[in-house]
Amino acid sequence: MNNNNNLSQIYLDANATTPVLPQAANAAMSAMEHLFGNPSSSHITGLRAKNLMEQTRAKAKQIIGSANGKIIFTSGATEGIQTAILSALVSARTRLVSSAQLGEDFYLLYGATEHKAVPESLKHWNAILGINAKIIAIPVDRQGNLDHAFISTYAPKSLMICTMAVNNETGVYQDISRLEHTIRHANPDIFWMVDCVQALGKISLNLAQTSIDYAPFSGHKLYAPKGIGFVYIRENAPFTPVIAGGGQESGLRSGTENLPGMAAINVIFEQLIAEESCFADHQTLHTFRQQLTDTLKQAFPQIVFNHSFDNSVPTTLNFAIKGFSSKEIMDLFDAANIRVSSGSACSSKVTRSFVLDAMGLPAWQSESAIRLSFGPAMTQDEVNQACDRISSAANALTQSCMVLDSANMNDKTPLNGLVQLRSGASCTWIYVDAPSKQAFIIDPLPELTERLDTLLQCQQLTLVALIDTHGHADHISGRELLTLKRGITGHTDALGWPQTSLTFTENNQQFEYITVADKWLVKVPTPGHTADSISLLLCHPITGSQTLANNTLFAFCGDTILMGTLGRTNFESSSAKAMYASIELLSAVLAPQSLICPSHDYQHEFATHLTAECLRNTLLQQVIQGTISVDEFVSHKAKIDSQLNDQIGTEILCGALPAGSCHKVTPITEYSAASLDVALNTSKVKLIDIREPHEYALQHSLDSCENVPLTRLVQFMQQHQHDKRSEWVLVCRSGSRSLVAAQAMHRLGFTNVAHLKGGYALANAS
Repeated sequence: MNNNNNLSQIYLDANATTPVLPQAANAAMSAMEHLFGNPSSSHITGLRAKNLMEQTRAKAKQIIGSANGKIIFTSGATEGIQTAILSALVSARTRLVSSAQLGEDFYLLYGATEHKAVPESLKHWNAILGINAKIIAIPVDRQGNLDHAFISTYAPKSLMICTMAVNNETGVYQDISRLEHTIRHANPDIFWMVDCVQALGKISLNLAQTSIDYAPFSGHKLYAPKGIGFVYIRENAPFTPVIAGGGQESGLRSGTENLPGMAAINVIFEQLIAEESCFADHQTLHTFRQQLTDTLKQAFPQIVFNHSFDNSVPTTLNFAIKGFSSKEIMDLFDAANIRVSSGSACSSKVTRSFVLDAMGLPAWQSESAIRLSFGPAMTQDEVNQACDRISSAANALTQSCMVLDSANMNDKTPLNGLVQLRSGASCTWIYVDAPSKQAFIIDPLPELTERLDTLLQCQQLTLVALIDTHGHADHISGRELLTLKRGITGHTDALGWPQTSLTFTENNQQFEYITVADKWLVKVPTPGHTADSISLLLCHPITGSQTLANNTLFAFCGDTILMGTLGRTNFESSSAKAMYASIELLSAVLAPQSLICPSHDYQHEFATHLTAECLRNTLLQQVIQGTISVDEFVSHKAKIDSQLNDQIGTEILCGALPAGSCHKVTPITEYSAASLDVALNTSKVKLIDIREPHEYALQHSLDSCENVPLTRLVQFMQQHQHDKRSEWVLVCRSGSRSLVAAQAMHRLGFTNVAHLKGGYALANAS
């Protein structure tokens, strides 16, 4: 399996980690070869090692302006945070015990946008030490600035306050001088830790001129290896060792010192001090940011920056592009060999940014956030290359009809069949008939309006229908705005169903339908989740003795039947009794394996059918088999919906999983690059690349591979309903998308589907 991408990597994820500076790597190697002595040994080899360690400590003190404060070398920022919090809370506890105040109410304060290592450490040591103080997040404003009035109110009864110099997601910095005035005016004795991990090399530090008690730092955020960091302890600030043992670091932190790490970070310190350095100055970094910003704005006109440049360091850009998820943009950039991240790398499995949520930004910006970050070793040539790649990535979106270029619309590959677009867990479905250029859209999301309009224009489609399956509680439909954009006229009902529809009768029940090219779109009333809920069935025309069950291609059932659950029925307009009847009707008009396309997909399962759902949803199975009465169903449904009380939070969920409803996912066969090459040569394995077309436009095509974009996976499954035993191996960039898609296909009966573990990223590496 060959990949023809030969572009060099442009690494723009420096806030997560950085490559080791070549000079630093050489110093570490030299230390391992020549300064391998134990600093605690009294012989010459040990003394030389100790000398290196003390030289490094002296430079660290110079750079951060620590004066008489202590510098203790650690394994990194997390250990430094533990050291600071433990030291402060042990002292605070002793003070409370001696004054018989341990039972009183006290607080531990931390910034709401703080790295999760801080509140988690506060919770841990607060419980371990039995202090049981209340841990409270300090709010921030829309610019990420801490609420000083809040601090003034709570600091007098607080034992410790934790803030950060520079935020790791947004680059926002706090005014330390103003913050100090607020803190010390409210409580001169409160212990104060400032996370300085993202500050080193980006802002000036003079800690001795402040009353900051503790400040952790990490080497790998600034071109040193992972595993080396240090913590500043203000003179006379209390200290309790986290690691006890042999008494290294003057008894403050036991364990044999990491001399290679110190040798490497010593080189970083030298670069920060030197007049002639490989690190760019502050003004140059601002110029780099402006160049990247201008390119991003030109490439993505819908871009929104999630922070103000007035109070953020120039090495971090956090942005969102309306209509695109963070995963889509990450995959796009990765295809162009540009490395960025979705918010914080430490929270890569989280779908939205708690930092941006705390700043009060709209949900779509939090969910779609991209962090682009670089370090002071960035060069003009790298910035130029990055800007070229970003422009190429935008062009790739244009070629795949995700961004409009009216001059080249006739060059587009015609879209045909069903497309699934998502925003978070919400789904919009677009069906296109390529020969007739007709299309319809189901459940248009407002955040996808521009993207949908672009797709319609780019493909030169006629929009036959724009319909919601129900009135949505979690968002406003994008139907009205898209109707205005497209200039659509004609009378419809409240959900967009055309009043010019036709009718036919099946089993003594009359159904309305409209024609879309050579297909019918049939409206089936399915109240329950809401009073106005409908299902829409795309089918071949019903003639003679044919039925909906035999002819339906896709069933858009809204939130009536969701993957692993049923739509909730505790809204004001809901009715569990009506849902019971709707399930009975759907089981009559759908074949057991007709593909059901929902309005929400909480588990990334794409689509489902009645056979798959009955295997894990006992309540659905009982209704279809007639083994549960309406009253029993209503009672069971009420219990299930009550589970949503603890799940809603800031998001309105449209369905709760019944307890014990999910069956164990069958393990998927995973190929390595080597085993896949063997399989391709010796069996009937078919390779399916599930990346989007714009990723192909960036020179990432694979040999002997069919492209089935993930957005069109449901269409692919429908086309192969009678060919489920073929051996397909799904491939993507990292293996994450291909695994999810393979599991979804396997659940729907594609028993021989497999995927390439690690994707082409690891295949290339091997």
